Amino acid sequence: MDIRNIISNMLTRRSPDELIAAGKKSELKKTLNVFDLIVLGIGAVVGTGIFTIIGSAIQGGPESLGAGPAIIISMILAAVACVFSALCYSEIAAMIPVAGSAYTYTYATMGEFMAWMVGWILMLEYAIGNITVACAWTGYFVQFMKGFKAVLPAFIVNFPMWLRNDYRFMFAYCDKFGLDPHSQMPYLFDKIPVALNLPAMVIVLLLTILLIKGVKESTRFASIMVGVNMFMIISFIVVGSFYVKPENWAPFAPNGFEGVFMGAFLIFFAYIGFDAISTTAEETENPQRDLPIAILGTLVICTILYICVALVLTGNVPLGSIDTQAPIAHAMRVIGKDWFAGLISIGALCALTSVILIYQLGTTRILYAMSRDRFLPKSLRLIHKKYRTPHVLTWISGIVVIVCTLFMDLNISAELCNFGTFTSFIIICIAVLILRKTEPNRERPFKVPFCPWFPIMGIITCGGLMIYSLKSLKTSSVYFPLWLFIGVVIYAIYGYAAKRFEEKKRAKFSVQKVVEKV
Repeated sequence: MDIRNIISNMLTRRSPDELIAAGKKSELKKTLNVFDLIVLGIGAVVGTGIFTIIGSAIQGGPESLGAGPAIIISMILAAVACVFSALCYSEIAAMIPVAGSAYTYTYATMGEFMAWMVGWILMLEYAIGNITVACAWTGYFVQFMKGFKAVLPAFIVNFPMWLRNDYRFMFAYCDKFGLDPHSQMPYLFDKIPVALNLPAMVIVLLLTILLIKGVKESTRFASIMVGVNMFMIISFIVVGSFYVKPENWAPFAPNGFEGVFMGAFLIFFAYIGFDAISTTAEETENPQRDLPIAILGTLVICTILYICVALVLTGNVPLGSIDTQAPIAHAMRVIGKDWFAGLISIGALCALTSVILIYQLGTTRILYAMSRDRFLPKSLRLIHKKYRTPHVLTWISGIVVIVCTLFMDLNISAELCNFGTFTSFIIICIAVLILRKTEPNRERPFKVPFCPWFPIMGIITCGGLMIYSLKSLKTSSVYFPLWLFIGVVIYAIYGYAAKRFEEKKRAKFSVQKVVEKV
């Protein structure tokens, strides 16, 4: 096959009509309404970012400067970057209500190869991002267990560190305090260190089983988690507002614009998740109406909550004293509300649980769409006979997260997740511009206002934050291109050939049908 045919195949697009027709044949059960979608959106968005990452965004990290109290400016910048992308998601999700999110939309606009790469990038956003959330869940679980030190035995309340951290953390911990690693964790054959984040592994396993039971059952569970979470966050805002000291807001931006921009990049992780709503299009009762409402409603609600939390947090705790692991719970301890800090840990656990659940849901639905397009083996998209869910893909995505918790660093996985999300947001904005040219007369239940300017602004804001962060985040800026390269290799070795094989099989089947008719 010559190079022209290869390039032509790589640029082959699927029309929106073809995608919609395939979606109508979906075996997934339509059970979700607009309330369910908003619950999923809030459940995905309000989690690790506001309960954990906000501390690092304010204080700074090993490779980035902190925003200080100017974190509210960082949040507005991140929200603005999201608004343009959210509007684009709303238009294209209502126009092409099919599972797969940005992967499917890219297939309709940029062709086969770019669709594969976007699907691969979305795996970085959801699957790798889920590792960050699962690790953060363990941190709050440990804080929660400490509240029972007067009731439960010490070996349960303070269970060994090697059962709640990965081996990289254990070695760094031993090096920092001059400890012998052999005294802090067991070794297999006296050579292989044993350290596993057991709480994270257990919660991912339980939620994987729940997802197999059904999306409606998962949504009901998420509704309970989101309800508890919202109550705790609103309570924190109300209680903490009485202890705000305006002098803690000075200096407002201790690291200037660089700190504000890096804070925006880090806090962007707090906004990741609203796009997961679009992955449930084939399970939504009225996707053309409900998807745009849910996407934009989620973003507005979460932005208001985030700004209020940031104002109270930085007003309660002086800059330099904000905890980077459990900042909100720590803020309650600073003002002498230890009992409330325990309640905050419960809210955080509920929030992080719902995020893990929805990220897992998004991962499986994207993989399902890719398998349906023959980029992945057909056997992977098998639907459970009783529960009508893609149980094989659900198990695979859950096992991948469980295995990766053994060695993935929390901060690096969060940064990689951000890079993946920025990239997918940029592509969605480009996809809207392309469809406005190629499909100008197609019905659009929702339209991005001021097009093409709003999509262009989405590209500029997301691209600007992404490029600006590359000069500071040395490790993840190397891993991200490596992830893209691996995706190209997999497509070249398997994806392209599998797609061509399927096309030949379909062509042969069509010829046989014609012959039989003759």
